[in-house]
Amino acid sequence: MDFGFEGFDSSDFETELEDFEVKQFKKFDRIWRIGFGGSVVSPPFAKDGIVYVGSMDNYLYAIGISSGEMAWRFKANGSIGHASPRIMEGKIFFGSMDGTFYSLDEKSGRELWRFRTGGGIWCSCEAKDGKVFFGSKDSCVYALEAETGKELWRFKTGNEVASVPLLHENNVYIGSFDGYVYCLDADTGKETWRFRTGGEIYNNKPLIHENVIYIASFDGYLHAIDLGTREAKWMFRMGKYGNTGSPVIYKDVIYFGSRDGVFYAISLDGKEKWRFVTGKLVSPPAVIYKNRIYFGGEDDSIHCLDMRGNEVWRFHVGGNTNSCPAIYDNILVFGSWDCHVYAVNPDNGEKIWSFPTSSLVQCFMPPADEAFKVEVKKTAFEETKRDEKYRPGKGDTISLSDYHIESEYSTESEYKQKSDYGTSFVIFEDVMEGENIWISDSRDLRPQILMSN
Repeated sequence: MDFGFEGFDSSDFETELEDFEVKQFKKFDRIWRIGFGGSVVSPPFAKDGIVYVGSMDNYLYAIGISSGEMAWRFKANGSIGHASPRIMEGKIFFGSMDGTFYSLDEKSGRELWRFRTGGGIWCSCEAKDGKVFFGSKDSCVYALEAETGKELWRFKTGNEVASVPLLHENNVYIGSFDGYVYCLDADTGKETWRFRTGGEIYNNKPLIHENVIYIASFDGYLHAIDLGTREAKWMFRMGKYGNTGSPVIYKDVIYFGSRDGVFYAISLDGKEKWRFVTGKLVSPPAVIYKNRIYFGGEDDSIHCLDMRGNEVWRFHVGGNTNSCPAIYDNILVFGSWDCHVYAVNPDNGEKIWSFPTSSLVQCFMPPADEAFKVEVKKTAFEETKRDEKYRPGKGDTISLSDYHIESEYSTESEYKQKSDYGTSFVIFEDVMEGENIWISDSRDLRPQILMSN
């Protein structure tokens, strides 16, 4: 059985299912399946001595950046993911996974208005000239009147929108899960042009520098697109797992983290200058401050590098640090999956304070590399008696409903020792005929059956 995907072949598993189709589908679908807890992935936003940060416990917190003490908190109806708040004219704007976009009073946290979309809001908005812009899982990009929350326009893309819009010269640039970067008129929402990448665009904000737009895609490339010709200038190949997060440019060098666990420095003509390897996913954009580079990832650390890629210090916490750090008044602030917001000294990495969210239970997160979907057309199965005490061993068939699925590896250690492709243990979800089986491309995980939506 040949799926046609690199690194994935019939030796990875055996199955008695017949006549089914495999296709790539929503590689980061796990963001909509994260369980409840107090984990923090929202990038902090700091202003006037207060840092504002959302949490998966549904709260937006306002915390004194010097003291680490809470000024106020606001509870949304759903968890707050990568949706960093924005502030304009005394109002805070942010979205929630419950599909609601909120406006609060900056000083008190009192709700001013809310706007309901048809899907979860995962990423940050942008606010300018009395308008706010954001995307939703309902596949739409929205523009609202900042004062009232009145809808000004919406634009329908071909799939979910879980990226941050960029405002540039009265245009809105934003990526979609349909693989396109869209350029929309900021006043009307009408499409001006689009550029197609080879994969979903998730959790990143385009960057424009000297008439070139830079954006990453799950096709594994950082794309440089000429705004004049609207054609690709170059593509820089990164990790095999696709790319998320936003590039930054400092002194004509592009800095960018990848899902392959590498942080890159790239020249403006697309040539690698150096790399720093963490070994785990690096998705949040970096912050550059006083000729130091700060970034986090799923290795549970914040890293500080010099401009040549040498590590100066790292600060280790109890969960991933996919919250993009912010620096205000010489204090580095970031959130962690371990349910805390941290403030550290950017010069030496020493902790200043940590703030716990309302729940110290970390959120459940499905495997990072879900990548394939199987649609069952026909099935062949045998009746198997199921003993409550039975536990399948090596080479035994695991019964899922009426389907019999067999793995050639019985333990995590055996998989690591014998698998010739280090990221393709297959995981099947319990299904009925006509529904779907999910196959996960995952790393360092025991064979397991994932929970259904």
